[in-house]
This record gives sequence, structure tokens and C-alpha cells, in this order.
Amino acid sequence: MAINGDSNVINRDAFRQAVVNTLERRLFYVPSFKIYGGVAGLYDYGPPGCAVKANVLAFWRQHFVLEENMLEVDCPCVTPEVVLKASGHVDKFTDLMVKDEKTGTCYRADHLLKDFCKDKLEKKDINITAEKAAELKHVLAVLDDLSAEELGEKIREYGIVAPDTKNPLSDPYPFNLMFQTSIGPSGLSPGFMRPETAQGIFVNFKDLYYYNGNKLPFAAAQIGQAFRNEISPRQGLLRVREFTLAEIEHFVDPEDKSHPKFSEVSNLEFLMFPREKQVSGEPAKRICLGEAVSKGIVNNETLGYFIGRVYLFLTYLGIDKDRLRFRQHLANEMAHYAADCWDAEIECSYGWIECVGIADRSAYDLRAHTDKSGVPLVAHEKFAEPREVEKLVIAPVKKELGLAFKGDQRMVCEALEVMSEEEAMEMKANLESKGEVEFHVCTLAKDVTINKNMVTISKEKKKEYQRVFTPSVIEPSFGIGRIIYCLYEHSFYTRPSKTGDEQLNVFRFPPLVAPIKCTVFPLVQNQQYEEVAKHISQILTAAGISYKIDMTGTSIGKRYARTDELGVPFAITVDSTSSVTIRERDSKVQIRVNVEEVASVVKEVTEGQSTWNDMLLKYNAPTVVDDE
Repeated sequence: MAINGDSNVINRDAFRQAVVNTLERRLFYVPSFKIYGGVAGLYDYGPPGCAVKANVLAFWRQHFVLEENMLEVDCPCVTPEVVLKASGHVDKFTDLMVKDEKTGTCYRADHLLKDFCKDKLEKKDINITAEKAAELKHVLAVLDDLSAEELGEKIREYGIVAPDTKNPLSDPYPFNLMFQTSIGPSGLSPGFMRPETAQGIFVNFKDLYYYNGNKLPFAAAQIGQAFRNEISPRQGLLRVREFTLAEIEHFVDPEDKSHPKFSEVSNLEFLMFPREKQVSGEPAKRICLGEAVSKGIVNNETLGYFIGRVYLFLTYLGIDKDRLRFRQHLANEMAHYAADCWDAEIECSYGWIECVGIADRSAYDLRAHTDKSGVPLVAHEKFAEPREVEKLVIAPVKKELGLAFKGDQRMVCEALEVMSEEEAMEMKANLESKGEVEFHVCTLAKDVTINKNMVTISKEKKKEYQRVFTPSVIEPSFGIGRIIYCLYEHSFYTRPSKTGDEQLNVFRFPPLVAPIKCTVFPLVQNQQYEEVAKHISQILTAAGISYKIDMTGTSIGKRYARTDELGVPFAITVDSTSSVTIRERDSKVQIRVNVEEVASVVKEVTEGQSTWNDMLLKYNAPTVVDDE
């Protein structure tokens, strides 16, 4: 959707409002606790919304879990503090917030700056020079890369104030987005509502690895609720406080990130937005995935494989491939431990929206939980023949350490044992030449004197029968609500009624995700036709096909229009006792089939075994019915 110029901004806003009005009126979703005024960032899914969501998740399981033979788990939403402390969420899971200095109302600092820049560019302010426009575009490109100080400086430079009151704003400061709670009645066991589902998979790695026969690579998957206490929720389903995540953790040997099935996606070509193009101000361009991996634009084959699978998943759902791109994280935007990270972004009336993150998280998470829990989360590679290797051996002399440091002996001993090879060999050289050395013990926060009687440092040759290592993880993470909202926009269109005096709303959902697969209408109120309609409904139920039956006396055109607005792909009209017509939603083309064939026709097309065109050929001479 175009976003330049005043008229296009108005058209975009009008389009969005038409979509949202239709979604709320047809109960796809509504604000939660509506009769009490609602709560920002919380929404209820109604019957068609639940069905669309269930269909999307069912296809996600088919496309990823079944296709890749993944291990699915289901972990609690309430997470002990120690787990999220180890993962870094307690200290670092923050957004930068500013406050209205008079009212105390809170806003996300980056959103205010983003809105300011986009507003100036979209409205083509005559006071903005080409140089200033280029600067604003650059700010948008590197927005996620700005520190608190840089964000505050830009807010002051541009004179950005509180949107509602025009009051001055505080300097940006971090706000932790997790909902805090306590586990048990004492309140002494702190916890949080999980901000992601991934940690449940990481802490179960040891058991999952065993379940998989102690073999790599393998993937674990989880679908579940996550919670983030957003500072200023907005944009409907795009930024909410409780949402559904579908996450995959694909564990792989860090020394071999090839993928046996990469060739299946290597020829895909789609919009990619590498970091170099973002920084230079160039647009995204179509790149062949195989080329992106071979040139090192995408870090490795396994990461590239999942990027390709995500592209196929989203386009099969009904996302417009021309409004889908994969944007690489900027260097400073990426987590320090990540080897590479790409976001699948979908363009809608709000702009480009991140809906899926595909990251190579290296071995960070497993190492963090190993260090905190003391349980080694590692994998093993057995050698065909034993290998002779030189190993560093650090042997503290506990008796000497006890005499010298008494109650501090254990901490000094532990600090010696975890020295790196470089530190240990430097200490060995100093002890041999000087007899003693100053050594910093972090847990004591001070230096101690170590003499040559207190520790033995050597290198010994040993035979190894296996390699022990911490796996790397490739993580595709899907925001299901965001994907569904973008799907709503990409599927929505209007067409004139038969009389031309009104525009009719239609959702062109692929049968795969449509909330209801077909409707059943007796052409007129007639007992025989109604009996046939009930018989068809029984056949559809037995075949596991969702349907809606409408025996009202409303005109057939109005009944078609009502179900088109729900995105129902097929309408079955009972106009005889032996055969019926099946109408396809977007073309409005009908075919005539025997009553007993109805379920098989609908099932074949909705499950992808045949196309509608296959059915047109099979049943001959379709007729276009201008029924509206």
C-alpha cells in the first residue's frame, strides 16, 4: 500500500478503518472487557477469529513440526525469576520510556520519534529540504540502533512533546516489560509471566536431547501465550500485552551449520533487505536465497533454510509476496551473542511490521542456563577412533589454600579452576620465574597472592573418545496475532453490489485458513430443500468440514454477501433434491454436482488436493452468476 502524499495517507487510514470495522462487526476480534471500557492491549477473539487462528496454527504445525519431525513441548506461562535472570530478561528486557512531565502519562520513546519522522515524510512538509528528508529517512532506518541518550537528543532536537497534552517529556529511561508475580502464598518465590516461550525449551534441552537419541541436529517447538507489559499499546492486534507465540529452537553443531534440505528452498527469490542497504538508504531488492547464503549475506545454510520455509509458510497463508520482505538486523541492533538475525516484515496500513524473527542465537542460552543451574546442557560427538589431545590441567592444592585463605578457600579454588588457558599459562610462567603472583578473585572482589605451592598447572596428553560441546540454536519466532492481522488486510477487498449502489466487503482467505469452509443455503423456504440441506450438513460434519447453514428467507444474493464478508470460500445452494450448485467466492463461478459428491469436492479443494480450476474442468461448462 502506498504511503506517500496526503491523499494516500487518508486512503490508507480509510482502508484500515474499513477492515477493522468489518472485523469487529463480524466478531473476528473485539476489545476485551468491552462493557467496562476495555483495557489497552488486550483483545478477545470471536468465533471466526478463533477459527482463523486455529487454522493458522494447524498449518504451522503441519508446515514446520511435522515436516521437520520437531519435538513439541508445552511449558508453563509462570516462570521462576532464576530462569529469566539467567537468560538476561530480568536485567535487559526493556524498552525506553518517556513521561509527560506534568501528567505522568508514559510513552515509548522510539514510537514518538518514529511517528514524528513518518508524519513529516508522508505529509511532504514544504519546509523540509531534501537534505532534511534524507536525515529523517536515515533516523527511521537506524531507529532500533539508537541509545537512550541518542533518542533523547533527537526528541529534544525535533521538539517532540506529549501527543495528547503537548507537555514536555522526560529523558528516555529503561522500563522492564515483564509482568511480575510470585509463586506460592508466601510471596518469597518471585516469578514472571513469560515474555517468550523459548526458555521452556532451553531448560528442557538435556531431556529433549536424550529423547532424540542423543543426536543432533534436532528442533523443539512450542505454541503458547506470552506476556509483555507494553508501555503504550496501539495498532490493534499488532502490539498487545498478551499474545500467542509459535517458536522453534533448532539445535545444531556450531562447527556444521549446513542443512540437508537447503536445496529445496535455495532457488526461492524474494525481497531481502541486508543491513548494508538499510544504512546506505537503498531499498530492499529481490535476491535468490541460494545466492544470499553463498555470498555470506545470510550467515549459514540452516538459517537460510528457515528463512525460505518462513517465506513459503506466509505466502501459503495468503500474505502478498510483494508486500513481504526479510530485513537483516543492523550490527548494533543485534544481540551481542547472535551470529545473524533476520525479520520477516509484512507491509500493511501501519507500514512494515515485524511478524517473524529468524535468528542464529549461537550457544548463548544453553551456556547461560548451564552456568546458572550447574547442569551441563551439552551434546556429544563420538569419534570413530580415539584422538590424542593436549589438555590443560589446573590442580589447586586445597590444603595450602585452606591455610592461606581459611573461609575464602572455596572461592579462590573455584576461581583458579575456571581460568582460561591463556590466564593459566601466564600464571604458570610467573610462578616459575617469581614464585608468586597476584590473582583477582571476582567473587571476593579483591586480589590475592598465589604462590607456587598452592596450584599445579600443566598440559597433559590424553586420549579423547568424544567431543563435548554446547550446541548453537537457530530460532524462528512467530507472532501469530501480527501475522493474522496482516493476513486480514491482505485478504480484504470490496466489490460493487449487483445494483452498483453499495460496496460489498470480501475477505479472500485461502481455503486453508478460512474460518468456515462452506455455507449451505436452500434457495427458497421449502421443506424438501431444507431436508436436503440438513442431509448435506450431516455429510459435511462426518467429513470434518466446517460449515454454516442458513435457512432464512433472505434473498440468495444477500446470503452470499454475508458469507463473502466472513471469507467463506464456497457456497452450496440447494435448488433441487438430487443436485446442488457450489459457488466460488471470488470468481462467483458455480458448478453443479450431485448431493453425495458435495463433501468430497469441498474437502479436495480446501485441503489442497485439487484446485477450483480442476473442479471447473471436471464438472464442465461453469456459468458466472451475477448474484449480488
